[in-house]
Amino acid sequence: MAKATFDIGLIGLGTVGSQVAERMLLWGRQLSRRAGVELCLRRVLVRDINKRRSIEISPELLTADPSAILDDPSIDVLIEVAGGNEPMHSYLERAILAGKHVITANKVVMATHGPELLDLAAEKNVDVYFEAAVGGGIPLISAFRTDLQANRIERVSAVINGTTNYVLGRMASAGISLKEAVSEAQVAGFAEADPSDDIGGFDAAYKLAILASIAYEIKVRPQEIYREGIEGVEPVDFRYARELGYAIKLVAHTQRHPGRVEARVHPAMVPLDHPLARVEGAENAVFVEGDLVGQVQLIGQGAGGRPTASAVVGDLVDLARSIRRGVQTRPSFSFDDRIGVIPMGEVETRAYYRIRVDDRAGVLAAISRVFAEEGVSISSVIQKDAWVQDHTAELVVTTHPSRDSNLQRTRERIAELDTVRAVSSFLRVF
Repeated sequence: MAKATFDIGLIGLGTVGSQVAERMLLWGRQLSRRAGVELCLRRVLVRDINKRRSIEISPELLTADPSAILDDPSIDVLIEVAGGNEPMHSYLERAILAGKHVITANKVVMATHGPELLDLAAEKNVDVYFEAAVGGGIPLISAFRTDLQANRIERVSAVINGTTNYVLGRMASAGISLKEAVSEAQVAGFAEADPSDDIGGFDAAYKLAILASIAYEIKVRPQEIYREGIEGVEPVDFRYARELGYAIKLVAHTQRHPGRVEARVHPAMVPLDHPLARVEGAENAVFVEGDLVGQVQLIGQGAGGRPTASAVVGDLVDLARSIRRGVQTRPSFSFDDRIGVIPMGEVETRAYYRIRVDDRAGVLAAISRVFAEEGVSISSVIQKDAWVQDHTAELVVTTHPSRDSNLQRTRERIAELDTVRAVSSFLRVF
């Protein structure tokens, strides 16, 4: 006989956890009606049960003992929104081994251990839902798991970190420095006190690892993804990019190649007519190309307590409905270990160089010779600003597609020329 209630344990009562708990406590009747079974929040694991909360919650629900949830056989599902690798990875594994279903917003755990947790869940005949781990309020995982499952996914390109998109947008529109734009993002609530995970591209790399693993059904680890943050982007680059017909975005990109896949995160110049160039503020967007469906774009709020809580509670309702009906409504994943990630040096891409040079004859010829010797074809060369007082000028060079290793060697060799003061900026062209 099926249980009359679906009992839930929640780990974490911070920004996201508070929104999840509040929605369950205040909207319990509506959510239960949609799920077709009564949803009951039974226990919430927190560090300090005496801490003041932003929501009203009964002290009887709170515990500081993980065993009160993980070892309670009456708990049907564990919702984890605390974040971080350990101890959360161990908690999720322990819950699955105990026969509990899992819903998580933890991108670090799912990027690093996701395939193994999904395999373990399949063995134990339970499910792992992780919609909130990638796109917040954007239904990405469900799209791959259901709507796009008939497709061979060829490529996925995304602007998937709201903090960096907001920061780059402010640098572009206001002409301010990275430091100033980050400060504005912090005041606006779009950046953490320590924004290094976002600015350095780590957050986007975690999310891309999950997306690539799901899209291609292979195991893509965060450490296999080429990662470069936005620290080297300067205000002048936005002016030059716009003159050339581009916006600058932190792009997460993956695509198929014969026997391997490409996976990289870095700032890139995106053509102004491309949908990703039009993603504004803290929005996220994911651009998917499948062999049957063609091109599909998903846009929405990718971060914050409310969008993430929306994904978590949506997973809960979907899971409860599935269990009540006695069926698994979404297919499980299998992962192929034989397909690896292409080293960044072998990837072909175009590039933009901003070079500070001595303003005298022969400079352009010397630079052009380096490009030619490295087999990199120049698309355009434009002299921009000149500084009369120190007899220097700025050159902007764009290239045709070349191997990234050749582009990098060209960058290094140009920087060593006597007539070159600095290669001030290097960006790939998407």
